[in-house]
Amino acid sequence: MDSALTQYPEADHLIVHISDTHLTAGRAPLHGVIDSDANLARLLEGLERSSIRPQAIIFTGDLADAGEADAYARLRALVEPVAARLAARLIWMNGNHDDVREFRRSMLDSAPTDEPIDAVHDLDGLRLITLDTTVPGEHHGDLTADQLAWLAEVLRRPAPHGTVLAMHHPPLPSPLGIIAPVELRHAERLVPILRGSDVRSIISGHLHYPTTATLAGVPVSVAGATAYGQDLQVIHPGGRGQDGGQSYNLIHVYPETVVHSTVALGSFPTVYEISAELIAAFAAMTPEERLAALGAAVHSDGPPSVDLAGARAQ
Repeated sequence: MDSALTQYPEADHLIVHISDTHLTAGRAPLHGVIDSDANLARLLEGLERSSIRPQAIIFTGDLADAGEADAYARLRALVEPVAARLAARLIWMNGNHDDVREFRRSMLDSAPTDEPIDAVHDLDGLRLITLDTTVPGEHHGDLTADQLAWLAEVLRRPAPHGTVLAMHHPPLPSPLGIIAPVELRHAERLVPILRGSDVRSIISGHLHYPTTATLAGVPVSVAGATAYGQDLQVIHPGGRGQDGGQSYNLIHVYPETVVHSTVALGSFPTVYEISAELIAAFAAMTPEERLAALGAAVHSDGPPSVDLAGARAQ
């Protein structure tokens, strides 16, 4: 954006954070209702239509609903061409619904083993650590002593632009009672490792609704699911999955802050639209002219668009 319009510089890094796609074998409707493939395709189409150009796209787990090979194959077929056109790196993480052996084979093109999938990715100075919180055969999350020791060792040396730590199970409490049996256990073991480190943000999925918290002073940002959402307006400790509330996150990394933004999936009625041309013209306008131009756009009785010359004349 023009420096005359904002006090902030351009972000150093932009990451698209997607979670809980839950693609199914044979594209069967998830829970008999949800077309997970179509939801993800809608997200990718909207991403390409926008001016969002991420450095990386990260998927934080539960990519296939039951770890099926054909679901992973369809996922790659949907995502890889878009990532290539956007020149974005792809980073895949597994979740409790994924089969770790099939995930390694189908998504990472590696030998199928049961070992945790922990990795370090360098995004031009921003370090992205993926930490596998899955427990084989279970839906709750946990971390082994070896994993915690590995993380502490990696974090001993700061990265030029700091670190983003990604894990499927978020290290935070949930107001939904149905989450308690499947939450991340022993999250407090991360606290001494995080304190004094260069970790600037923790990102997760799993919950099927976006939320935020802190752990050891580090912001935690959870992306909603693309498959289906969780209704938080339920009678505790019940739960209700719904075909609504699907979303993904944008992560803008600035020198002094990290901004997480939730993007809702779906098509909604337009109430007004401000053109890119109008915003670009703001640099040459007085404050009074900007207010008049915005007023013309927002309160027009005509179509939801702005005639630039007309707006300047207001």
